[in-house]
Amino acid sequence: MAESGDSLLKTTDGEVVLTEGERNGNRESKHCEDTSMEAESEHQNKDAEERLPENQSETEQSPVTVQEERPVERRTSESDDMEEEEREEEETEQDTAEQFAQIKERIQKSKLYLDVEPHQWPIIYSPDYNISFLGFEKLHPFDSGKWGKVYSLLKKECMLCDETIICPLEATEDDLLVAHTKKYISRLKWSISVAGITEVPPVALLPNYIVQKKVLRPLRLQTGGSILAAKLAMERGWAINIGGGFHHCSSKQGGGFCAYADITLALRFLFHQGTIQKAMILDLDAHQGNGHERDFMQDKESVYILDVYNRHIYPRDGFAKRGISRKVEVNYFIADEQYMTLVASNLEAALNEFEPDILVYNAGTDSLEGDPLGALSISPQGIIRRDMMVFEFARDRPKPIPIVMVTSGGYQRNNADIIAASILNLWRRGLISCPEAEEFQAKQDGPSTSSRQTPEGEETPSTSNSESAPQGNRGFFRSFLGFFGK
Repeated sequence: MAESGDSLLKTTDGEVVLTEGERNGNRESKHCEDTSMEAESEHQNKDAEERLPENQSETEQSPVTVQEERPVERRTSESDDMEEEEREEEETEQDTAEQFAQIKERIQKSKLYLDVEPHQWPIIYSPDYNISFLGFEKLHPFDSGKWGKVYSLLKKECMLCDETIICPLEATEDDLLVAHTKKYISRLKWSISVAGITEVPPVALLPNYIVQKKVLRPLRLQTGGSILAAKLAMERGWAINIGGGFHHCSSKQGGGFCAYADITLALRFLFHQGTIQKAMILDLDAHQGNGHERDFMQDKESVYILDVYNRHIYPRDGFAKRGISRKVEVNYFIADEQYMTLVASNLEAALNEFEPDILVYNAGTDSLEGDPLGALSISPQGIIRRDMMVFEFARDRPKPIPIVMVTSGGYQRNNADIIAASILNLWRRGLISCPEAEEFQAKQDGPSTSSRQTPEGEETPSTSNSESAPQGNRGFFRSFLGFFGK
């Protein structure tokens, strides 16, 4: 007989029934399978739960991270920009310092500041000021020999002689680079550029070495004369360059028969040496002085420009007008009284607004009646009175202002006579003097043949041709040329 735990039981239906041992074994096996499945399920759920927070963390943290990183990127970008700006400022300051050092070095090496003897007038002139070459100079209305005529007339009146006049040196390239750019100086080595500046087209056909010698060298000499005259004005109280006054030329561009910026250069020399802190330019040429206005446009606190000019003629430089501190624009054919009133009132107002260490007087005579380009109607006596008034203003200030005069424009054959008459008038009225020069002159001439004192009843001196200026000529041709300028 089989044991009861191991026997098979049969039902009446023929079904096999497991014994109790088999049922227990099956139950344990099923329990193990269930336990294994539950453990595996729990492990999978746990992995899923562990993965889910990680994914959620990435999802939730990602926008925050981007939001935090973006401002950092912006801040970094702004910081870089600031650093770049600071570097650029440092480089600019460094470049400016280097340029300043170069300019100072050039001035220190310059030989233009000559030693002058006590018996020499602070009047600058060289026979080489005059321009003459195959008649080319006659193609421009400017009298390119007027400077020599002025000197001859002053010498004839026994005011000065060869021993009492000062001959300047020619401004070198290094001297010119105190104000001019290298690019502009290089342009002058092309004859076609010089032809445009001097407004004499045939000059473009000449070899440049001839242009340099016959055209530009006289202008460089006059430029050297203006630089020296400004220095002497600070030492003697006044000075006159019989040439110069190239007020259409800036550091970067020439024009209107002006190839070098002598006024700018004269002041740059003084500024960089610390001789002056402030300067005034009084421009009474009939044309706007656009060259020095462009050069000192950013320096209006240290350079004050008073410009009185015909508003209808060359150069009509609207941009350069920004450099003018006091602008007086006049109309065609303004005459003596109105003109003198405007000059006097505006000069007095300017000197009340601004106290300069030096006054640069651009004394053009193209405002003279009959001038084909200036188109104003100032008489010869009016020009002489004008110059006298300016020197009186400089002298009569509580602290007299050193004044340097340059002769600038003028396009009539009698301009030299009027300039000479004006200088003689200044001398005879005691507005300019040099006792040592006069004593030297007296010794040279023996008994004085000069007449410093103005004769009784004579307001101003006259020269042989100064009264021959055309009066009242307002024809169409004159107004036509005046309108279109140079």
